[in-house]
Amino acid sequence: MPKLCVNIDHVATVRQARRIKEPDPVFAALLAELAGAAGITCHLREDRRHIQDEDVVRLKAMVKTRLNLEMAVTEEMLKIAEDISPHMVMFVPENRQEVTTEGGLDIKRNLKRVKAATERMKAAGLKVSHFIDPEIVQIDAARECGANVIELHTGAYAEALTENDRLQELQRLEAGVLHASLNDQRINAGHGLNLRNVGPIAAIQGISELHIGHSIVSHSVLVGFERATREMLDAIIRGELLGARYTPAQVLTLFSP
Repeated sequence: MPKLCVNIDHVATVRQARRIKEPDPVFAALLAELAGAAGITCHLREDRRHIQDEDVVRLKAMVKTRLNLEMAVTEEMLKIAEDISPHMVMFVPENRQEVTTEGGLDIKRNLKRVKAATERMKAAGLKVSHFIDPEIVQIDAARECGANVIELHTGAYAEALTENDRLQELQRLEAGVLHASLNDQRINAGHGLNLRNVGPIAAIQGISELHIGHSIVSHSVLVGFERATREMLDAIIRGELLGARYTPAQVLTLFSP
């Protein structure tokens, strides 16, 4: 079964709306762990719109599972990762004007810079993940850079408006997972996943972890953080169990609105 790694960025988004102490993203991370999360993800953005430097320090000290630090490939962020030493760093694209990450990192176009950053992080004893679109050229570029893990961007699947488009994006993800698996790459996936659409992704054989944040945080406003995390885990389990008997495309029909 794919493990669940919970992104707690948007707990900090609520806090930063008032610039006060609550809600505390570190406390949310601990509740997610109590509910069964296998890891915690946070994104220290250059504009510090949600997670702050102090949050990352406290998360490293308190998280008992694994801390995954998302970051842009910049000198500032590389230095922070070296100082804090999370379990894993994940390189993501970053645009100051975007509401959230809009797509995968173009490693092919930035191969030299990403490879150098990957080697630097690995030399510091850190595992490295690359957040990429499910494209063969990007998967191969991540392998060339020496990434320990790739995380396939599921945003196009999550945002598809028609059943046919969802099926096409699901098949694109399946093809990406298969290609990466044949190259012995470890594969995670995430972005835009929620209780309604996570099942078909969990049904894809070969995905190690699903990284999910916003939908858990928004659901937790109504039901609490532990319950929101547990309900997401239940949805992943259902998808994985269905995936043992049916294709992801068949599972998709069960989750279509």
